[in-house]
Amino acid sequence: MEALSSTSVTRLSPNPNTSNAIQIPRVSSFSISNPKQNLGKPHLVAKLVMQEMGNETRRFECRSSFQEAEFSAESKMAQHFENAVRRKRLAVFVSGGGSNFRSIHEATLGGSIPGDVVVLVTDKPGCGGAEYASNHGIPVIFFPKTESSPEGLSAVDLVTSLRNFNVDFILLAGYLKLIPGELVQAYPKSILNIHPSLLPAFGGKGFYGLKVHRSVIASGARYSGPTVHFVDENFDTGSILAQRVVPVLANDTAEQLATRVLHEEHKVYVEVISALCEERIVWREDGVPLIRSRENPDEYS
Repeated sequence: MEALSSTSVTRLSPNPNTSNAIQIPRVSSFSISNPKQNLGKPHLVAKLVMQEMGNETRRFECRSSFQEAEFSAESKMAQHFENAVRRKRLAVFVSGGGSNFRSIHEATLGGSIPGDVVVLVTDKPGCGGAEYASNHGIPVIFFPKTESSPEGLSAVDLVTSLRNFNVDFILLAGYLKLIPGELVQAYPKSILNIHPSLLPAFGGKGFYGLKVHRSVIASGARYSGPTVHFVDENFDTGSILAQRVVPVLANDTAEQLATRVLHEEHKVYVEVISALCEERIVWREDGVPLIRSRENPDEYS
């Protein structure tokens, strides 16, 4: 018997038990092995399934064990891709030039972040971040609504708009306004910010940009660096997710320290956003968020 393949076999002889009464289908199954075949794999096994009812013509389904294994593997592979982490939809908030925003956007295009920036939110329509977004086909939303920016959205309308964009996560990248409670409640554990100091030091209202670095130098601190944290309803008080450390040199100016910290900001923020999009953020029992290693799922940072 040669190697079997999926086929149909017609049974021509009538069922001797046929009568005018309604027949209940009888299903039989048996196996045929082919020990003569030796392909360096387990020998072929064909499974035949027969259904008989009355004297009607019935079919046999014939499938080799190789085919069943391949079918099973294909099904599992399809299921794997179906269950794979989908690309996340990101909203970025900026108030200035948006260097972190650009870094994030480039990482999504380059594949480092499994997500897409689908909308930019800004409180300053003419800022560099908004210009970059417009040049790259990214929709821009103005928030909040003020007397000087009547086109801005209210907090409720902002939430609605982000929902319409199917936003999964919100990333603050140099956004200087306090995030309203409506947005925090609508996106729990889904809003990140990056701050240019080692929080909780040198954080809070009024600590932004060069003001932070001047305060660090004036304090005599020997180290500084960026902090990525989740956002709550206050300035810079959310759960810390990641930090990087840079030295504060004896003769540093605020601008020099800012450049050193910003270099680390671009790297750590992309790494954390990637972990967020890959669903590798886990929460310890005491409420501290940790990042699970991609290479070793038993390691956390």
